[in-house]
Amino acid sequence: MSGKTEQSKETVLKKSAERLTDEMQGMANYKSLYSEIQKLVASAAVKREDFKNTLMDALKSNGLETEIRNTVFHWARSQGSLSTTSVLSTEEVDLSYLKKAQIQWERRIQKSLNSTCNELNVPLARIRPSADREELAEKWNELSTYDIDLSQYRPLYAPKDFLDVLFAIRNPSFKKQPYIHIIIIIKHFRDELNWEFSHIQIRVKTLTQLRRLYVELAKGLPLLGVNPDMPSSENFATLEEERIHLGEKVFKSNHAPIAQEFLKRGVPRSLRGRLWSLVLGSKVKENDIEYYEELKTMVLQYDIVVDKLIIKDVQLTARNDDQYFVFEDVLYKTMLCFSRDSEVLAPVTTDRSAGGQVIHAVLQGKPATLENTLVFPPSGVIPFHGFTMYATPFCYLYDDPCAMYYTFRAFYLRYWFRLHTVSSHEQGIVALCLLFERLLQCHEPLLWIHFRNIHIQPVKVVFKWIMRGFSGHLPPEQLLYLWDLILGYDSLEIIPLLAVTILTFRKENLMQVNNLQSVEAVLADLSSLKVIPLLQLVLLKE
Repeated sequence: MSGKTEQSKETVLKKSAERLTDEMQGMANYKSLYSEIQKLVASAAVKREDFKNTLMDALKSNGLETEIRNTVFHWARSQGSLSTTSVLSTEEVDLSYLKKAQIQWERRIQKSLNSTCNELNVPLARIRPSADREELAEKWNELSTYDIDLSQYRPLYAPKDFLDVLFAIRNPSFKKQPYIHIIIIIKHFRDELNWEFSHIQIRVKTLTQLRRLYVELAKGLPLLGVNPDMPSSENFATLEEERIHLGEKVFKSNHAPIAQEFLKRGVPRSLRGRLWSLVLGSKVKENDIEYYEELKTMVLQYDIVVDKLIIKDVQLTARNDDQYFVFEDVLYKTMLCFSRDSEVLAPVTTDRSAGGQVIHAVLQGKPATLENTLVFPPSGVIPFHGFTMYATPFCYLYDDPCAMYYTFRAFYLRYWFRLHTVSSHEQGIVALCLLFERLLQCHEPLLWIHFRNIHIQPVKVVFKWIMRGFSGHLPPEQLLYLWDLILGYDSLEIIPLLAVTILTFRKENLMQVNNLQSVEAVLADLSSLKVIPLLQLVLLKE
């Protein structure tokens, strides 16, 4: 029996290795990596008579072994992000209605986009007039001075509109109840479906399971973000000094999995940008710089209506935010280049439920041929009100716009697109809302009942936090500690957990108010909150 087990393990390993070999060839760093290995094989360090051992030694001493390990690590992570393990069982539960909801939602956004173009009499896409192109190129590094009238433009949708879509989702399996119960339950479920997400059968974690996941927080280990002067257990004056020393070693090791582990206990500011790039595989290489320049050229060449929506969004959000207004110029560059990035299109449309509903636009004034038709927008992502806030915190990590761009893009493709897409994924917005509700209901029943009595859905007051990953709601330093945890534990579940924790922290005041306006006033200012101590408090409790 054990022989058969070993055989099946070998078969699985062989298949995985073959798949990895095939898929690695499509990865961004494959060409440069393959070229470096070829040079090494041809060098004097590798002997024909002992090819395998001398090659392995040469790979180690050259640093290429680490590069290969990191490539495998990033590949394995990408495989994990594409699997939906949250469904109770594909045979037991049919969640295809979520896929349909996403398709309908995308069609609605597209219709809204077309309506905007018709109302304003502007094309989806056109070749940019030469005078406009020259002005844009001249002002590329100070786009806040690029004068354009956007008074007629409005965001296509806001988090509130998306929440309404989620509340409207219906689980058709409830219709299959026996006839005798129909009359009793029909009104109950009408109310319930609009009240909460419990009718959607996605498995979410309990607080006990979250304690097992966020073990460093749950065990009360010393973490950055609690007290900057916290004494160190080692030969350092403070924990911060110790973390800087250890973090430099981690960065020099160039091992992405070790860097990911390091993030769990907090990252010193001076190292955060470098370590995030290492974990996400977004360190900038020569071909990345060239591609970034190509994106800029596409922005200058083509004028698309999404440009106006992006510029308007930066003006409505980051420009009016005390923490981010100084980064207005770099945000324009980042978001405009992102809209042209066709490398975003395939991962997002493959992973999201709709299976890739995209618009095709013919350039204004050109014949409807293939050469004059482009996917609109090339990234496949149509911005909403607050979309820019996914990028703003990265401004604190990088001086180089190119380095900022690639890490933002990697973060978006790993996490953020899930926050504005209807899916059954355990890291998707539906599952995160459900997790928030379960945690609140189980661990703050009095608060849950209070919300029920005053006819306010609890998720309604925290949804903008969840959908934005708290960006624009927490001060940047606290937000970055939170995002360290997202990256370190490779999970978005910390976001609804923090939302519940904040309601618990403000519980006394919430229990004294009885309308939405007053509830929102209690929760409006999060500037005094310390994220790590709050999360430790909720995870330490038994």
